Amino acid sequence: MATPNGLARIDTTHAEKKAAAKHENGICHDDSSAPVRAQNIDELHSMQRKRSAPTTPIKDTSASPFAVAVSDEDRRKQQLQSISASLASLTRETGPKVVRGDPARKGEAAAKTAPAAAPPPPQPHHHHHHHVAPTISVSDSSLKFTHVLYNLSPGELYEQAIKYEKGSFITATGALATLSGAKTGRSPRDKRIVKDEAAAQELWWGKGSPNIEMDEHTFLTNRERAVDYLNSLDKVYVNDQFLNWDPENRIKVRIISARAYHSLFMHNMCIRPTEEELESFGTPDFTIYNAGKFPCNRYTHYMTSSTSVDINLGRREMVILGTQYAGEMKKGLFGVMHYLMPKRRILSLHSGCNMGRDGDVALFFGLSGTGKTTLSTDHNRLLIGDDEHCWSDNGVSNIEGGCYAKCIDLSREKEPDIWNAIKFGTVLENVVFDEHTREVDYTDKSVTENTRAAYPIEYIPNAKIPCVGPHPKNVILLACDAFGVLPPVSKLNLAQTMYHFISGYTALVAGTEDGIKEPQATFSACFGAAFIMLHPTKYAAMLAEKMQTYGATGWLVNTGWSGGRYGVGKRIKLPYTRKIIDAIHSGELLTANYQKTEVFGLEIPTAIEGVPSEILDPINTWTDKAAYKETLLKLAGLFGKNFEVFASYKIGEDSTLTEEILAAGPKV
Repeated sequence: MATPNGLARIDTTHAEKKAAAKHENGICHDDSSAPVRAQNIDELHSMQRKRSAPTTPIKDTSASPFAVAVSDEDRRKQQLQSISASLASLTRETGPKVVRGDPARKGEAAAKTAPAAAPPPPQPHHHHHHHVAPTISVSDSSLKFTHVLYNLSPGELYEQAIKYEKGSFITATGALATLSGAKTGRSPRDKRIVKDEAAAQELWWGKGSPNIEMDEHTFLTNRERAVDYLNSLDKVYVNDQFLNWDPENRIKVRIISARAYHSLFMHNMCIRPTEEELESFGTPDFTIYNAGKFPCNRYTHYMTSSTSVDINLGRREMVILGTQYAGEMKKGLFGVMHYLMPKRRILSLHSGCNMGRDGDVALFFGLSGTGKTTLSTDHNRLLIGDDEHCWSDNGVSNIEGGCYAKCIDLSREKEPDIWNAIKFGTVLENVVFDEHTREVDYTDKSVTENTRAAYPIEYIPNAKIPCVGPHPKNVILLACDAFGVLPPVSKLNLAQTMYHFISGYTALVAGTEDGIKEPQATFSACFGAAFIMLHPTKYAAMLAEKMQTYGATGWLVNTGWSGGRYGVGKRIKLPYTRKIIDAIHSGELLTANYQKTEVFGLEIPTAIEGVPSEILDPINTWTDKAAYKETLLKLAGLFGKNFEVFASYKIGEDSTLTEEILAAGPKV
């Protein structure tokens, strides 16, 4: 039968009968469904995102008839008032008006506004400079809203970075590739600490110290500049997180930044709170103002470049201007922990840490190139952390919630754990990748040699969560001795452990103009001089005290050369070094026979299973014995010269401990 326009009529009765038959048989292949309940595309998009339900159970108020339950809305307002107080200028009546949510999603944040908070009370000044107090006034910033993107998830931060930050890309493995701008590393010469009365007495100042002073007025000038910049933006990222996995000694930190890259970096590197912990977070113990996209004022006192990284221990604040390198935040907080933790009789350490299946913990200290990451990453042991730790009366704990790994020349074969950790959620800094496939070329140094990956520690398969462990049994000091005169392994007494811990030795190989390569001795106090706040002997004394109290043994392990200096001898084979580390872990070396070396007076074992006995005493591997003795004395002289800056420092009331440490050094 034809339709009026001449086309054949479509017969649907057959299809309807077939569908009915299928329904009768209990089978239906029809994938149609009811239309969506959205009136427009925006409403459909809003339905796509499910609002996160609070995971915190309602607190039982039946125990107290006077207890007042805090509503979810009130809790959010308190949270925003706290953030407003953090962003408050010290020269204005109130903090900024802050509102939750992305300004690009208008209408979402209307009900999440908090009244502006009063500025924090002025802190007592501990310096003797007299400055006119600024007049409190109202500014244009008080008339606008500052949108707060609070503790965003990695997925949300990816969206922000890709949309708003040039140079952000998703790599083939799902990591977020970012650029840190002109600065691709830390700026230690632009890092300053307020020298108030307390800091003048407690911190290490002068020759050899990493601490460069500034006064409080200059800090407040830079703080004002940073806060004004952040308040001028449509939105800021706020992270409330923790440092230190030891629940009794954790620190609450707040990071306020202008970039999604910085927020995701700190999301990975700090300990991530639960929803319940966030709701009761309250006032932070320390706050970072990262205005790194904005330069400091070169006319400001103490400023020597457009970059300034400033720490005020009295105010518990850190200000970053003129550098977008994210590592400044990580290492700035590490420096703060080097100040706060010793006040609680807790030793802060720049070390790797792992634990055997039987609960035996080892600490690994070592500068770049010594094998700290390689040797502390052991598939037969659990990883507590790769870089920053605390040793308290409760045992050892990781300070961080993530890892910050070097990526230059990274390969799946050499570092499988790091390779596999570079996936969704990981931040890749300054790497180069194929513009089409997004495959990263880890050998490419076009942007910088200091390419990095920041990822949560749980991305490592054998990470121990929570990242805590019992008291260490072994303290391993690693040195890559390019002079070739240190033994592959030595057992240290307490005084020797303190001496070599304070020295922080390794030797690098550097090219000279005429092409000859000579070893260069490098010393970094406590294996992390750039981050310590107190005098190195204070950390060394705490280390010796804890080792003595809890029965830990110190070891010096040379991962460098044997049979001659660099260019003459050969590097000690990694399998031999692993056998040595295994013998330390197992306790085999505690019962070994030992002999003492000349000059350095080190105790070296006469035999280790799986390691050729002839390499255990370095003199055996040198063909030219006179050259060995000459090189040994040269290195001993370099140790002595480096230690001169520490020799006059007294620990406690007398100099007994200092003399004991000095006596443990090499005899020239």
